[in-house]
Amino acid sequence: MAIDAKLLDWMLDSDPALRWQVERDLAGAPPEAWEATRASIPSTGFGAELLAQQDPDGQWAGGAFFPAGFFDSPEAQRPGQPWVATTWALKDLREWGVDAAVLTDTAARLQTNSRWDYDDLPYWSGEVDVCINAFTLASGAWLGVDVTQLAAWFTTHRLADGGWNCEAEEGDSVRSSFHSTLNAVRGLLAYETTTGDTSVREARRGGEEYLLSRQLLNRASTGERVGGFVEHFVYPNRYRYSALVALDHFRAVSIAEGTPPDARLADAVELVRRARQADGTWLQGARLPGRVWFDVDAPEGEPSKWLTLIGSRVLSWWDEARSATAQQTHGRGMDGS
Repeated sequence: MAIDAKLLDWMLDSDPALRWQVERDLAGAPPEAWEATRASIPSTGFGAELLAQQDPDGQWAGGAFFPAGFFDSPEAQRPGQPWVATTWALKDLREWGVDAAVLTDTAARLQTNSRWDYDDLPYWSGEVDVCINAFTLASGAWLGVDVTQLAAWFTTHRLADGGWNCEAEEGDSVRSSFHSTLNAVRGLLAYETTTGDTSVREARRGGEEYLLSRQLLNRASTGERVGGFVEHFVYPNRYRYSALVALDHFRAVSIAEGTPPDARLADAVELVRRARQADGTWLQGARLPGRVWFDVDAPEGEPSKWLTLIGSRVLSWWDEARSATAQQTHGRGMDGS
């Protein structure tokens, strides 16, 4: 998919956390260019501002998943949850592309000072929620923590249908969740590509097959759309599933493994393509309620640079791969093989 020059310039006029990815994934910039932009994140814009909020004990907002004092405050009675505590800060910094070295001894400080709201468990051991453990696994690998035991947890907590569901740990479900399964496979891929440990690959691929067998969109039982959330595109997505986030994961898998896109992604790709506006942008959806340190994207209903980056690179990946396949097929037909 060709990117309009005006649209590209609009995306490039952005925070370094976004701009380096536009340079790498859409603009075709040489590595030295996008790597220089990426290196500026800790000192400029979103990255610098979020790093400045870190507490002396290594946490953010005094807590692991929720800020300190949350459950005894009026905020606990409001819709949503705060997105300011340690897990969310690490997730953002990692996904923005901050070099782990910038966080110096953060991992050690968290090991000493941070405990989960659930059962007071130590931070890097994880807890019982699949999504929380997926975020922790990816962040731990990024920061150089030995999280092999947490990785193994995913292999023993898969459900019979191939995926994961955080409600299963409470005994409330025996069926996998699109949300939980996508978060699990994203965390497992980040762990695998960071550490080189392939012991979780079979579990990851099983979770991906769960999503692929449903075309990323549909119930296995009826073939009907699993829910409106699949076409609710929002940045940051926090933990929520959408066809766009799922496709971005499968793009990452394709790049990591050197494999072509699975044909079963086609319906989700077309859903994403239909959501693109005439000017080439994607619009921000309704944000998840809750306190944030600062806004990183457009208000609801306005063109989103983050969603446009993700949507554009997903369609470019898909279209280029399909075009290459068609050319190979045509070439074989021409030479009679």
